[in-house]
Amino acid sequence: MSWRPVKAVVGREMSKLFRQRARLVSAMVRPMIWLLVIGSGVGSMLQSQQQEGYLTFLVPGILAMTLLFAALLSALTLVYDKEFGVMRMMMIAPIAHYWIVLSKLIAATLTAMVQAILLLLLLVILGLIPVNIALILLAPALLTAMCCASIGGLIAVYSKSIDNFAVIMNFFIFPLFFLSGALYPVKQLPEFLRYVVLANPFSYGVDLLKHAVPNVNTDFSVTTDIIIVVSFTCVAILVACWQFSRESVHEPLFHRSNKR
Repeated sequence: MSWRPVKAVVGREMSKLFRQRARLVSAMVRPMIWLLVIGSGVGSMLQSQQQEGYLTFLVPGILAMTLLFAALLSALTLVYDKEFGVMRMMMIAPIAHYWIVLSKLIAATLTAMVQAILLLLLLVILGLIPVNIALILLAPALLTAMCCASIGGLIAVYSKSIDNFAVIMNFFIFPLFFLSGALYPVKQLPEFLRYVVLANPFSYGVDLLKHAVPNVNTDFSVTTDIIIVVSFTCVAILVACWQFSRESVHEPLFHRSNKR
């Protein structure tokens, strides 16, 4: 198989990302509001030592939030291309149809990592984390980005339109984030919510990031986090590729734009 179509799809998405500078700037505003405004607000109710500890605790969660939002929004391009006819050109490329999904997910992962790196640079400049911790965070951030991209891919292949994707994404994104331990330790949650957190694959990505930050309590072991994140990512990618290939055979995507 030629890798040129895959490189073309990934290159197209990355070019769009770097051309949209406002998108990159706005992507930094959301996590900083959570970290500095909400984190400081909650921390103001704690003692000074606990306040500093809570801001440190929030760093992995805010980084995970950036990865989640970036990857899911990047997966939107799969729906956009289906709805507006761009997919017709991709479908005639000399590659199996599932490679289109894989290319989109690679681009979504890279997009999430670019925004994560920018956030880490900002956190280093503000003195919230040292450089060595920022570098250590890159490895778990990559695994978490892949997990988030696979979630976005699953939503995208089952979405029939951009509006449908937006509704489904909003339905999932906030429960995924709030019920992940990003803002508070899982062990302190009521028992019925703890089970929801345990069933949330994003929780293990957040916890994996916590392991990279000193003095931050974690809820699971590194081994458990890696096994769950990698296993879910592989299964989600397989399902997304299967559904996309199945849909392209039974209802050709290059005809869908004519139905509008």
